[in-house]
Amino acid sequence: MWCYRGGSISTEPRINDRIRVPEVRLVGPSGEQVGIVPLAKALELAQEYDLDLVEVAASARPPVCKLMDYGKFKYESAMKAREARKNQAHTVIKEMKLRPKIDPHDYDTKKGHVVRFLKQGDKVKITIMFRGREQSRPELGYRLLQRLASDVEDLGFIESNPKQDGRNMIMVLGPHKKKTEAMAEAREAQAARKAERQGVAVTDESGDEALAADAALEAENAALEAEDVDAEDASEEATDAADAAEAGTDEAAASDEASAQA
Repeated sequence: MWCYRGGSISTEPRINDRIRVPEVRLVGPSGEQVGIVPLAKALELAQEYDLDLVEVAASARPPVCKLMDYGKFKYESAMKAREARKNQAHTVIKEMKLRPKIDPHDYDTKKGHVVRFLKQGDKVKITIMFRGREQSRPELGYRLLQRLASDVEDLGFIESNPKQDGRNMIMVLGPHKKKTEAMAEAREAQAARKAERQGVAVTDESGDEALAADAALEAENAALEAEDVDAEDASEEATDAADAAEAGTDEAAASDEASAQA
């Protein structure tokens, strides 16, 4: 009795010795058509070019294989898939709930959230919730929705007009800016902030270096001044010693002259 034991099926192409066919249609490293060759010959060419033999079309008859650097191919494919996921725009519908008799401060707060959502390229579902006797005054909700749409008309437009849904009134706002554009602008702003922070850090380091250089220069000047002062003091001391010696010589000469006269 046949039994399936599970396990995942590999989606990676077969390469080199894993290819089990007698012959293949070979494509060269630069995309040139080599033609149908035996598998042994294809493996020999792959070894000669120091490349891998990769099966790119297994369902063809014979299978199509290409000479390539499979490790480099996998890396580039992963980078492309990552970039595609980064640039992929998911349509998101945000929701904001209001009451017909909302406080002005609360209204400004809710409007700020709607503005942020529209700037991010998201749609916004606005829901007015009626309670009790408010259900008999749907015009209050309608006027509130029209006011909100007017306040954010620079960023979005009315995609779905206000309509009553049970106790609620609903309107959908769509952004003027596409999601991909909003994501690109957000990345540029983030890069600009990062560059600005790095610039500030470099400026601070340059300022510290300048302060250190100034301090070193001041210390050098102080040392030179000290040397000058010491030299001046030594010169004055030498002059005083010379004067004293000269005075002593004069006194000795006068004493000798007095002795001679006597």
